[in-house]
Amino acid sequence: MSESFTIAVDGPAAAGKGTISKAVAAHYGFGHLDTGLLYRAVGAKMMEGTAAAEAARNLTPEDLARDDLRGPEVAQAASKVAVIAEVRAALVDFQRAFARRAGGAVLDGRDIGTVICPYAQVKLFVTASAEVRARRRFLELTSAGKVVSLEDVLADVKARDERDMNRAEAPLKPAADAVLIDTSELSIDEALAAALTVIEARRQAVPQS
Repeated sequence: MSESFTIAVDGPAAAGKGTISKAVAAHYGFGHLDTGLLYRAVGAKMMEGTAAAEAARNLTPEDLARDDLRGPEVAQAASKVAVIAEVRAALVDFQRAFARRAGGAVLDGRDIGTVICPYAQVKLFVTASAEVRARRRFLELTSAGKVVSLEDVLADVKARDERDMNRAEAPLKPAADAVLIDTSELSIDEALAAALTVIEARRQAVPQS
């Protein structure tokens, strides 16, 4: 496949958008970009003393490959730097260039369908209740050896939702033409099947260029 086809997947933390996006990209042989990693990398650099905007302008592949980007502290730092207009502006061009790559692209994040790729042929908004998402993140963290409480993880999830949904720059919200997939009661296979059903319908209906 040489033509461009863009799939935008948005949603709050731990809703399953990353898992769905990776599986969709593998299914079609598309490139995949977890845009949250960009903000996590900036957040990690900020925690080390680099100004957020400077870190965003100078991200390297090595910054995105760090082993410590999945921790809760970095996640909170990522959410904080994501409200900074200079940071978002510095990362927009990179994301948009990836989205237009030949062979198709899947991008997941929080403003892909609304800001980064409003032209995307498919827009999905993947969500789940805060309680379900907190339980998923708690199990992920504890299985990795982290000592956390479910109550603290739920508080972090809610705080991040509040910050992401109410920031002035590119707040988290579904695009007007996004299809909502609530994974609260879905298995991974069921959620992926729901996404593929939407995508296949759009691939049949939208001329690919």
